[in-house]
Amino acid sequence: MKRHFQSQRFSTAVSCVILFYGQATIIAEETVLAAEESRKPVVLTEAAKRIHSTAILIDGHNDLPWELRKKGSITFDKLDLAKRQPGLHTDIPRLREGGMGAQFWSVYVPARTAGEGKALLMTLEQIDMVEAMVERYPQAFELAYTVDDILRIQAEGKIASLIGVEGGHSIENSLNVLQQLYERGARYMTLTHSDNVPWADSATDDPESNGLTRFGEEIVAEMNRLGMLVDLSHVSPATMKHALRVTKAPVIFSHSSARAVADHPRNVPDDVLKLVSENNGVVMVNFYSSFIEPTSAARDVERSAYRKELQKVVEDSNQVDAKMRIWENRRPITPGTIHDVIDHLVHIVEVAGIDHVGIGSDYDGVPVVPKQLEDVSCFPLITQALLDRGYDEEQIHKILGGNVLRVMRQSEEVAAELQNKKRQ
Repeated sequence: MKRHFQSQRFSTAVSCVILFYGQATIIAEETVLAAEESRKPVVLTEAAKRIHSTAILIDGHNDLPWELRKKGSITFDKLDLAKRQPGLHTDIPRLREGGMGAQFWSVYVPARTAGEGKALLMTLEQIDMVEAMVERYPQAFELAYTVDDILRIQAEGKIASLIGVEGGHSIENSLNVLQQLYERGARYMTLTHSDNVPWADSATDDPESNGLTRFGEEIVAEMNRLGMLVDLSHVSPATMKHALRVTKAPVIFSHSSARAVADHPRNVPDDVLKLVSENNGVVMVNFYSSFIEPTSAARDVERSAYRKELQKVVEDSNQVDAKMRIWENRRPITPGTIHDVIDHLVHIVEVAGIDHVGIGSDYDGVPVVPKQLEDVSCFPLITQALLDRGYDEEQIHKILGGNVLRVMRQSEEVAAELQNKKRQ
């Protein structure tokens, strides 16, 4: 009798286990299906179109000026931006389709120009190009220097065009040059680019200053006084933290993403995201696949390490480039999708808050972008994807541009206070 009871109990237990695992399997399958459903291509709705059309979309970083220079189109005769240009991410028809309200045009020049003594000259040439573009297409663009300019220009149906200096090497270690670039219209400066500068460390170079030097602190202070946004994209975490300690105005990351989502040195660690929240700054998410798609981020870290090792043993730069092309062809970038970009936006909201995230595409500055973010016409899909994730109209408007406007306004107010104190 006892044996029969034990047998029944064993049979019941087995049945329960089978039932449990059967239910677990069903739940797991439902979870996978839900995840797959959430990663399907985004479909634009009328609701998203309305929300997008009533926002002021501000993109923190577009490298069109340098791309035009590379293609030899300084006069815009070769590449007429009034027409669709399939070889670019950016042209006027697609900017209109994307609903662009204000664009920070990067006046990037390579870090190597500092060693060649040409950084400032070439930066000024890039500013000339932005000005020439605005002059060539006055119905589409107008230069903006303040928040009030942006609001007025956008209300007039044009795209407010702002200038961002990408890399502190452009000032050639001179406060006077920094002031000169502000006078020419620059409203942010990225403290470094790919290499260290003598006064600040880059995210992609070996540490030298372990943050900012004393002169680096003076640069930040002068940017605060001028009303030029301190841009911490491209800098090392130590430089991020140092700048956040000494700045009197909110900072921006003009084109960086979340390191917890994709582990790449160009992205922002969570401890820094929390400091950005305390500073009242904003992180503008980059679209480059190697920064936002996790496997591509890991690939790019390996790629950089491989290149450094090659450079130690191969003196001929052409041979290094040839070997790198072989490596890259064997390990192509996984482009990812719009959902990967949204993952970064959502993570930054979760860690730093809804008031501290924005958009910094890096269009025409990167070789690979995610699916459904192929060019500047695709911005409305971000609005739709955020709507699909449960964000409301007010929150979406903050992400698309409201947060950057607030940071700019605060920077202008800090500058006015500092300049008044100096006059007293």
